[in-house]
Amino acid sequence: MFKRLVKFVKEVRSELKRVSWPSRGEIRGSTTVVIIIVLILAVFIGLVDRALSYLVSFVFG
Repeated sequence: MFKRLVKFVKEVRSELKRVSWPSRGEIRGSTTVVIIIVLILAVFIGLVDRALSYLVSFVFG
């Protein structure tokens, strides 16, 4: 059992050395894009929710 765990950890470390990690600038750019998209979607969903709430209160009184 212990040998299998050691082998697994060695294989994981070996695979992690092969990974092409993004640069700090790439991470910052991707994070900025995600935050902007989330904010745009939040505003859109908020507007749709407000419009539907108004419509429901208009119809049902």
